[in-house]
Amino acid sequence: MVQTASVVKLDVDARAFWITGPRRGEIRAERLAAPGSGDLLIRTLYTGVSRGTEMLVFANRVPSAERERMRAPFQAGNFPAPVKYGYANVGEVEMGPADLCGRRVFCLYPHQTRYVVPAAAVHVLPADVPAARAVLAANLETAVNGLWDATPRIGDRIAIVGAGIIGCLTAWLAARMPGCAVELIDINPEKATVARALSVPFRAPTEAQGSADIVLHTSGAPAGLVTALQLAGFEARVIEMSWYGTEQVTLPLGERFHSQRLSLRSSQVGAIAPAQRGRWTAERRMALVMRLLAEPVLDALITGESPFDELPAIMQRLADAPGATLCHRIGYR
Repeated sequence: MVQTASVVKLDVDARAFWITGPRRGEIRAERLAAPGSGDLLIRTLYTGVSRGTEMLVFANRVPSAERERMRAPFQAGNFPAPVKYGYANVGEVEMGPADLCGRRVFCLYPHQTRYVVPAAAVHVLPADVPAARAVLAANLETAVNGLWDATPRIGDRIAIVGAGIIGCLTAWLAARMPGCAVELIDINPEKATVARALSVPFRAPTEAQGSADIVLHTSGAPAGLVTALQLAGFEARVIEMSWYGTEQVTLPLGERFHSQRLSLRSSQVGAIAPAQRGRWTAERRMALVMRLLAEPVLDALITGESPFDELPAIMQRLADAPGATLCHRIGYR
């Protein structure tokens, strides 16, 4: 039921998840300020936890030189801790302009039961996108930007190394391009199940075709980047979509990287890919993501759900048991 200013207190209580130290977190009570003109009060329905940046933050692996650049839009506190961090929040507007009250929206906000943000910070979900699926929006945005950075062409042979959430979404998008031969590559054979659900061919590294025109690396492991270099064809592009935090990466650049004239470049979602930058904004890119999220097949990427009160234990479990988890959804009831 939509609540209006007459029934919602202006000083609303909220509860939020805070990272309090390396691989430690807790839920804290918060008091929200009254929404100002142009603000929204949002009740959270779902948030998402992925295996990438958020888990590096939880493990206190943000390099000191990157602490300002890697801040999330509505982060509270500072790295390494205590910090309130997250970027996959789907909620319902409880207070704000009449045309938004009752609407379901996506926001790059941390794990918190209620929050106040400017109306410009949210993206209204299309009618055909369920709130439970919309937690994938930030990850899908990263996948879109990665493919823009890769600049694939019709008929390209495209290899995606790493079948985590970003790799699966990138492979799903690439496989929709006409004539492209796409392979999703991972050392974990259990990932073949989700690849089949996405209608993407799955290969172990030793089974991959190789000589790819484009290789996108998403595994977050240095060994995966070595594999990506091995699979690239002559003068191919290798796009590094992983972020390693404080981990040092050693590569065999004296091998085929040099003789095959390979190109290695990073992709990071904080900036629009150069080829699109003159015409696309972050808002236009997210509007594209919202349209893409209408596909029910993407539900296969939600590999678990837990209530908000269990989030501290869930974060610990995800940190201790990497592997099968893609996106873990948190429910707020």
